[in-house]
Amino acid sequence: MLKSLKSITFGVVAAALTAGVAHADVTVYTAGPQSLIDKLSAGFTKQTGIKVNVFQATTGKVMARIEAEAANPVVDVLVSASWDTATDFAKRGWLVKYSSPNAAKVPDFLKTEGAVAQGISALGIAWNTKSGTPKPTEWADLTSKEYKDLVNIPDPAQSGSSFELTAALAGQDSFKLFNGLKANGAIIAGANADALNPVLQGAKAAVFGAVDYITLAAKAKGESIDVIFPASGTVIAPRPAMILNWSKNQDDAKKFIDYMLSDEGQKAVADEMLMPARTDIPANRPLISDLKLLKYDTATVYGKRKETLAEITKIYGGK
Repeated sequence: MLKSLKSITFGVVAAALTAGVAHADVTVYTAGPQSLIDKLSAGFTKQTGIKVNVFQATTGKVMARIEAEAANPVVDVLVSASWDTATDFAKRGWLVKYSSPNAAKVPDFLKTEGAVAQGISALGIAWNTKSGTPKPTEWADLTSKEYKDLVNIPDPAQSGSSFELTAALAGQDSFKLFNGLKANGAIIAGANADALNPVLQGAKAAVFGAVDYITLAAKAKGESIDVIFPASGTVIAPRPAMILNWSKNQDDAKKFIDYMLSDEGQKAVADEMLMPARTDIPANRPLISDLKLLKYDTATVYGKRKETLAEITKIYGGK
C-alpha cells in the first residue's frame, strides 16, 4: 500500500463526495487480467444492460490512481491482487458491507463483510522447458550454476503476490535465498508479465515466484513453459473484490459482484486459469488442496512491508 494513500482520511474522502456527480455506469478498477475483466464486463452488460467502465493495471498503478482521485473518487468496485488491500480498506471504513447470495459456496477464509475473492492464484517457478536447464523442483534450485544469469524475479514493490512470497521466504532464512539468487545473476524484472515474457521468448530460463495463471494459460496455448510448485511450500494470492462506500452506484455494484460470483462469472475466472472462488466450479488446474502453503502471519508480513522492500532494494541495488 502506498504511504501517501494511507494518509488519506475517511473524513476528507467523505466530504469530497458531497460534490460528486452520480453516474449510471459501474466503474471497476482491477489488477486482474484484462481478458477476464473484458469477459465479465461483456457478460454483465448483456445480462443487466449496465455499462462497465474499466481501468486495468498492476496493483501499484491501481492504488496510485485511487490516490490521485481522492478528492473526486469514481471507482465503484475494486479488484485487487492482494488481500491486504481489503484488510487495509476495511480498517479505514471504506468498504460497503455486502454478502452476495452467490458467495454461499465461497470458503469463509475467502470472504469478509466487505470483500470476497474473485479468484485465487498461486506462486510458482515458471520454467522454459526448452531452456536446456534441469527442471527445478525447489526455490533454491534457481541459485545453482545451471541458472547463472537466467532467472527473473517479479518486483515485490509492484506485485502484491510477489511481495507476499518474498516476505514469507525471507522470514524463513533472513534473505539468504535472495542473496543467493542475486549472487547467481537473478534480476528484479518489473511486474509479473515483464518477468515472464523473456522466459517465454527463451532469453531467460525461469521466473522465481511467477503468478501461476499467466504461465498456465501460456502452456495451454502451446508455449514451451511449465509451472512448478515447490514441495517446501508456496503462497496463494486471493483477489478480493470490494465495493467502495463512496460509490454512487452501490446497488449496481452489488449486481456486478453477484454476476462475478455467478456460474457464468466463475467459469470465466476458471477459463483464465485462476482458481475460482467458489468450490463448486471446476477448473483445469491445481487447486489450493493440491499445494503446500507456507505458514506466515499476514499482519506481521505487511507490518514490515517497508523494511522488507528496503532489504530487497539493498540486495539488488535498486534494479
